This record gives sequence, C-alpha cells and structure tokens, in this order.
Amino acid sequence: MEVIGVHDCKVDTKGRLMLPSALKSQLEQVLTEGFILKRSIFQPCLELYPRQEWNESVKGVNKLNRFVKKNNDFIRIFMAGVREVEADNTGRILIPKDLAAFAGIGKDIVLASAINIIEIWDKEKYEASVSAHIEDFSKLAEEVMGVEHNKSD
Repeated sequence: MEVIGVHDCKVDTKGRLMLPSALKSQLEQVLTEGFILKRSIFQPCLELYPRQEWNESVKGVNKLNRFVKKNNDFIRIFMAGVREVEADNTGRILIPKDLAAFAGIGKDIVLASAINIIEIWDKEKYEASVSAHIEDFSKLAEEVMGVEHNKSD
C-alpha cells in the first residue's frame, strides 16, 4: 500500500482528526482493519500504520532476542504509547492525549505521506522540519539514492 500527499487538517476539541476525503479514498481498502498509532523514532510526530503495514514492520522487532538487554530496552521504548485506533463512520480518528502531547499537536496538523504510513505532525513543526532540511536535500538524495549506494553487486 502506498499513500500519496500532504494534507492540512484540524483536530477538534476532543482530539479527533477528520481524514480528508482524498486520503480516505486512498485508505478505503484498509479503513475497516483499523490502524496502529505510535510515536516516531526520529521526529516529533506520530506515525499511523494501516494494520497490515504494522504487522509487516513489527516482524523484525519480533525476531529480537529479549534476553539481550539492549533489545529488550529497544522493544519497550519502541512500543511505548502504541495504540490501536479506528476511524469512525465519518472518518474521524481519535489521537490519545499522551501521543498528542509527545508530538506537540495543536489544532492545526499535517498528515504527510511516508509511502506506506502517514505521519501526523503539528503544522508548525512540520513546516519547520521541511524548511530545515530543504537545503541539504540534494546532498541527502545523492547519499541515499545515488548509484554508488545502490549497486547490487
């Protein structure tokens, strides 16, 4: 599954976000399966995983030996605050207060595609993050996607 787009949204006073219709139509096939909402590891945002994507991404975590302390510590922190969430009949998803506090989510948010998941950002933090990295993006693109890093032989 791939999700495309960046969507400006608002969170209501109860902490619910309404999925924009363009995004809802992309998620139509997975809406009934529910989602997993978690803290991002690298950014001050949340990650919304369709259930199937979550199951795939957690397979690697499930292979970690829990009798190795750093693995056990990683699993505990990785799973901290993880929640199952569902869209209601109108397409609203409740963002739990502790996760909203972690991401500093206010009223204005951005739902940003991260290919197979959706990042949920406070609008100002999203704009600052994108702006901060735009100048270095060409160098990053070359390092990450450049031919020398992707040779298969």
